[in-house]
Amino acid sequence: MKICVLPGDGIGPEITAEAVRVLQALDLRFEMEEGLLGGCAVDACDTPYPEATRNLARAADAILLGAVGGQQWDGLPREKRPERGLLGIRKDLNLFANLRPAILYPELANASTLKPEVVAGLDILIIRELTGDIYFGQPRGLREENGERVGFNTMVYSESEIRRIGHVAFQAAQKRGRKLCSVDKMNVLECTQLWRDVMIEVSKAYPDVELTHMLVDNAAMQLVKAPKQFDVMVTGNMFGDILSDEASMLTGSIGMLPSASLDEKNKGLYEPSHGSAPDIAGRGIANPLATILSVAMMLRYTFGLEEQALRVENAVKKVLAGGYRTGDIYERGMLKVGTKEMGDAVLAALA
Repeated sequence: MKICVLPGDGIGPEITAEAVRVLQALDLRFEMEEGLLGGCAVDACDTPYPEATRNLARAADAILLGAVGGQQWDGLPREKRPERGLLGIRKDLNLFANLRPAILYPELANASTLKPEVVAGLDILIIRELTGDIYFGQPRGLREENGERVGFNTMVYSESEIRRIGHVAFQAAQKRGRKLCSVDKMNVLECTQLWRDVMIEVSKAYPDVELTHMLVDNAAMQLVKAPKQFDVMVTGNMFGDILSDEASMLTGSIGMLPSASLDEKNKGLYEPSHGSAPDIAGRGIANPLATILSVAMMLRYTFGLEEQALRVENAVKKVLAGGYRTGDIYERGMLKVGTKEMGDAVLAALA
């Protein structure tokens, strides 16, 4: 089982190190090799997605990623910015299905900015199409018209792209509460009218799943107003980017949210949903739990090791129940710990 480890930028190396320790503690035969992606790759190789990393990622069964980006690279030409490396690896490996669970652990109910009674028991799976939409659509760019600068991007989806993410979403719903909400903006965007039409067509193959539709602006409001109405949500790349980050804050901290980006054969890239947090990088205070929970998703989706995935998830639950908290989820009376100490606690719980 080959794993390509891409620590990335900012807090990426710190949180990835703890996730690797968890993998090593499982006594499984993993072959792990590190590569460069993002800003660190730009500094070393003058490109955010070097050829050596591309070869490593293509040869691996799974990729573990920390985070990419930082203000020091914001002034670079767009094609050299760290985020282009992330978009590049997703497109290169055809990782079209992004799964982002938003689960509120009972111990963190008070860490959410919403009232406990609104979010208690929250368990949502957001499925985001990851290789299409406005992030990849052509034409795009900047030009001058009538003496002023104009920026333009293209939102585009093919029927086949919508259909394949639809099947992923319906199959996920079958394993959960059999409720799927498809999010679009069909009242003003023809692209998402097609999205809705295709979702309805795909739904005929899944009569046991209840399909509903919601406009994205209403979905954003409902996630804050009554989030527990949702079980599985499916949407496009841009809407999914925004809604999944919104959902993450319902759980108390984006530092708790793992993610998986899969191809059609369940080869996946696993990463926390948060960014590189350069303001706290190197201070040893970042929350590694989202990255550790991403390891659990890797074990489940790519390697089919459900028992080991549950071991990791239960270890995280045990640590939270024991009162261990990094700064982002800290409450008075709890035990405040740093990145490595949280990793130590998870390892102890595993043992």
